Amino acid sequence: MSAGPHAQIVNSFPHLAYGTPRKLPKPGSLPGRVVVLDVAFAANAGGASYEKTTLPFISGLGSRLAMWIDHHDHDRHADYADDARFILTTKAQHGACPELVTPERVAAAGDVDTICCHVDFDGLCSAAKWIRRGVEPYEGADDDARAIDTRLGEPSERARVLDRALRARPRDEGLRGLMVRYLADGAHDAAIYREFQVVAEALEEREREAKRLSARYEVRGRLAICDATRRDGPYDKTELLLIGQRLAPISLVHDETTVTVAARFDSGIDLVRALGLNGGMPTRVSVAAKRLGEVIEVLGRLESAG
Repeated sequence: MSAGPHAQIVNSFPHLAYGTPRKLPKPGSLPGRVVVLDVAFAANAGGASYEKTTLPFISGLGSRLAMWIDHHDHDRHADYADDARFILTTKAQHGACPELVTPERVAAAGDVDTICCHVDFDGLCSAAKWIRRGVEPYEGADDDARAIDTRLGEPSERARVLDRALRARPRDEGLRGLMVRYLADGAHDAAIYREFQVVAEALEEREREAKRLSARYEVRGRLAICDATRRDGPYDKTELLLIGQRLAPISLVHDETTVTVAARFDSGIDLVRALGLNGGMPTRVSVAAKRLGEVIEVLGRLESAG
């Protein structure tokens, strides 16, 4: 990372690791003290669960866990109410994670050797802000993260490019690491930003496939259902779900492995509760494909009740 005018507020660069609610790194692979950012506790969906995934990770880190900051709903948050290392809120309280990464919390956690963060813009921005000791990578970054994570409001052009680059290459760890470094250095490097712009352009092909698939949407009352099991190539699921939300309050996309359901962040719909899950984002959930019939039936009853 190159030195810049903000170098004095940047901590030494830590080891970076990435996690999702369903897939966390092995605790033994993470050096030293660890902070976890924007990684939700696992819900009882898709073969993962708090007991099988989250709890063993917490136990494996033990006293090496410096802090865990997250903003996704989960029934087991209450278990950690008396542990100051856990800063756990709901999505309604905080639409994005970076706003929870404050100078006071970074200082309270002390030195950390590893940051384990989620793989989206929200998570990477949180990691960069931690490295910067609680200072935004650029003015308005917290607002950008909230706009992107809730899909409400308009993010800046810079944030839109970074988000699209990540969605174009969702499994590219090198891209994630470069993005954290770019943000941690104050988002000044024009050459690196241009690289992100080039990568983001590749999302257009996935968006075209999403638009093509959207022709299959079937609207049933308040639910729009799209079968994506047969497709011509990779597609942007977020875009496909958003198209569905223009057709009905709730959109559902299913393929050979997963059923994903989404509603607008401000809709008041709680999909976690409706589907009997114990955690996650109330307005976007994923379950195994074998639950498709059950999910459609449950959401049909939700429609009737509403």
